[in-house]
Amino acid sequence: MNAAGRLGLFTAGAALAFAAAFGVAAAVVPDDVVAGSPDEGADAMEGHGAMDASAESSAAVPTGLSLSDGGYLLSPIAAPASTAAAGELSFQILTDAGEPLTEYAVAHEKELHLIVVRSDGANFRHVHPTLDERTGTWSLPWQWDAAGTYRVYADFTPADPDAAALTLTRTVEVAGDHRPVVAEPVRTAEVDGYTVSIAGDLRAGATSDLTISVARDGQPVTTLEPYLGAFGHLVALRGGDLAYLHVHAEGAEPAPGDTAGPEIAFMAEAPTPGRYLLYLDFQVDGQVRTAAFVLDTADADGSTAEPTPAGPAPAEPAPGGEAPVEESHDDEPHGH
Repeated sequence: MNAAGRLGLFTAGAALAFAAAFGVAAAVVPDDVVAGSPDEGADAMEGHGAMDASAESSAAVPTGLSLSDGGYLLSPIAAPASTAAAGELSFQILTDAGEPLTEYAVAHEKELHLIVVRSDGANFRHVHPTLDERTGTWSLPWQWDAAGTYRVYADFTPADPDAAALTLTRTVEVAGDHRPVVAEPVRTAEVDGYTVSIAGDLRAGATSDLTISVARDGQPVTTLEPYLGAFGHLVALRGGDLAYLHVHAEGAEPAPGDTAGPEIAFMAEAPTPGRYLLYLDFQVDGQVRTAAFVLDTADADGSTAEPTPAGPAPAEPAPGGEAPVEESHDDEPHGH
């Protein structure tokens, strides 16, 4: 049964609830090389009106920038050191006592969601490693496609009924010829013959309506399938420091066989002016694909300011200004 016919426009109300997610206290920068260094964060604010010291001190500390929170610690990441060969990526979630966590609550059909992205927003992957319940080690086969500094996010909820959902992160350095890119604003992504577009503006400190539309060969796609308990699965990163939010569309969980589309509606609230990287996972015919967008916050009149990109200019610009992202998905454990 087509859920769109039963529910009308799928108002996913997806709750890019940036403001709530950024209200996590006492986050710290991991590994001394997190992308959100003070200089880089200042660069990201240029063109949007840099916040003064009093505004910064009163702003909520963002989530997804700490290797520890809530009594849990993300262990160092074991992974191949370069792009030369395949290997394994593995890690543990440790308690304050140093014991590995072995029991997790299921959220969005998985016990842990692993997000890996390079510091410039390129080479995005959302994968689901396997847990060794004896040792508490999460692992999956892994090979890097490009060199650079990567952020690895573990998004999980401990099985303790009183535990909150956590996002812990570390950085990984991958040796090789690093060719950074600058993520320029982009509202339309071409993914394996699908055209995915986002309409609406982000406004700092205010709730904004965003609508994502999926088409193929000029025709609307009405066969979006449930993936991880929703018709659209969104990861959002704030440019400059890669503060993280892992969200799903709101609404009742789709039943097996339900479909939706071509539009998915979201409610978004950006906590600060700046540039935001959005990655939408959607599934059609059993295959998951990722569409990437880059949005700048808009002024009250709807105009957007162009910030000075954080980091060095790319050695080779991204073709067509498209947001850098890995677009292929499959059921293999190395990524999708």
